This record gives sequence, C-alpha cells and structure tokens, in this order.
Amino acid sequence: MKVLVLQTLYNLSDEQMEYQIKDRLSFMRFLGLCLHERIPDAKTIWLYRERLKGKKVMNKLFKSFDEQLKAKGYIAMEGQIVDASIVQAPRQRMTKDEKEDIKQGKAPEEWETNPHKKGQKDRDARWTVKYTKAKPREDGTKPVDLAIPSYGYKNHIGIDKRHGMIRTYEVTDAASHDGKHLPDLLDEENTASGVWADTAYKSAANEAYMAQKGFTSHVHRKKLFRKEMPEVTKRANNKRSKIRAKVEHVFAHMKHHGKLFIRTIGLERAKVKIGLANLVYNMKRFIYWELRMLQRG
Repeated sequence: MKVLVLQTLYNLSDEQMEYQIKDRLSFMRFLGLCLHERIPDAKTIWLYRERLKGKKVMNKLFKSFDEQLKAKGYIAMEGQIVDASIVQAPRQRMTKDEKEDIKQGKAPEEWETNPHKKGQKDRDARWTVKYTKAKPREDGTKPVDLAIPSYGYKNHIGIDKRHGMIRTYEVTDAASHDGKHLPDLLDEENTASGVWADTAYKSAANEAYMAQKGFTSHVHRKKLFRKEMPEVTKRANNKRSKIRAKVEHVFAHMKHHGKLFIRTIGLERAKVKIGLANLVYNMKRFIYWELRMLQRG
C-alpha cells in the first residue's frame, strides 16, 4: 500500500515507480526496505492495484483513514462543500460506427473477434464539454465563452468547511451530470447543516432532498434565461463563492501538484486511481494541520 501512496504522490507509472525505488534511498526508507532486500517490480505493483480493484476495497480504505482522522479530532465541521472535476484519460481512437456502439453500451463486432484490441480500448470513459466564461474585453465588446472538450472520468467530492478534507466521493464517467450525485456526497455526520455548491446542483429534487434530511442549502442560484440577474442574487452568490472556492483548491492541488491523470483502462481501475488520489490528499492535509498545530505550540 505504501508503494501505491508514493506512486500517487509523484504520479509515476509502474515502470517509473520500480526505477525510482531502486534509485532513491528515501523511497526505500519510506517503504521499510533495506539495500539487500528485493524491490517490488512493475508487475508486482500492477497486480497489487488489481487486487484492490477486484476486491473493491478502495472505499473501505478511504473510510478507514477517515475514522482515524476523526479519532485524532479532525471531525467534519462547519458544513460541507460539494463539487466535481474531470480527470483526463488517454483519448481513444475509434471509428464513427465504433463510437455509436459504445454509446449504446455494446462492444463493436470487430473487438469481439480481436481480444487484444478489446483489452486496449476504454469503453467506460466519455467525452464532455466544459464551458468556461471568457474574461471581459477592454474595448467593451461581448467576449465569447470557451467550450473545451474533455475525455475521461469525473471525481465528485464533498469536503468539510473547517479542515478542507475530503469526506465523501464518487467516481463516474466525465459525461455524468454533477447534480444527480449530490445525495451520495452529503455527509450526515457533519456538525453543521450548511451545503455549498455551484449551479449544477440546483434542482427542485436536490433542494427537496436537502430539506428532508435537515441540510441548509447554500447552492448558487441560476440566472433566468435571457434576463439580467438581480443585484441581490449576485451579492448572495458572491458571498457563497468565497466559501465554495475552498473546494477548488483541492482540485488544483491534485491537477498541478499531483498531476492526476488516468493511465489505466476501465471505470473500476479509474475508481482505484482516483480513490488513491483522494486518500493521499487527505494524508497530506492531515500533515498540514499537524504541523500547523506544532507551530502554534
């Protein structure tokens, strides 16, 4: 398990991980290995990760560490923030007919007769389009919003507002809508009832669910079609954004520091990879809080 933690920290492939263990004494010390002991090779690392996938224990490992956090006093407090981020995967090269078969949930006939090709194609990852608002132009002309196509999976998380640690998560394909996963991400053990999220989570069903479960909704309000957003709504959304922005720091850390990227094939393997990334983030966050407490004396 320590090998996978290191691999996730440095975003290394199995072959790169094997080389780094052989090359770095710091890696060997972390793993508790001596110079004369056998180093796990790339195949061993791959097989261990496959066991995690086969036994489907990633969620249990994540919850086990969360229980240890709570035992140390890092309980979920002050409400929760929910969001999702796309995790890129290698883009698949497929014909138009193959894409249509995949959308319908079946494998193309050619793949069935060629097991090697079938094993190298990811049938679970999906394309989606992420819209980004363009910055205002100096000349006052209306800017054109950006539509960025992305391929891969999506990491849905819920963090607590006090410590910024991931308390719940779900892994889906990139095309899955954020809002429908809100009920699975809400943490009923949080000491406060507040829930912050962007407009993707704003729906009558989600609002009714939160009210039924005793949560207080701070979800951003949507702008009415072809109408200006009222000033009072803008101010309220800006106030919510200052709190909701904390969850963006989590994704930024994973993408820029952890360089999170899916190299494996299939949703189940992606769940292990992303689950490990969420677990490692909590470990690093725990160390941050422990060092902060020591500095305060």
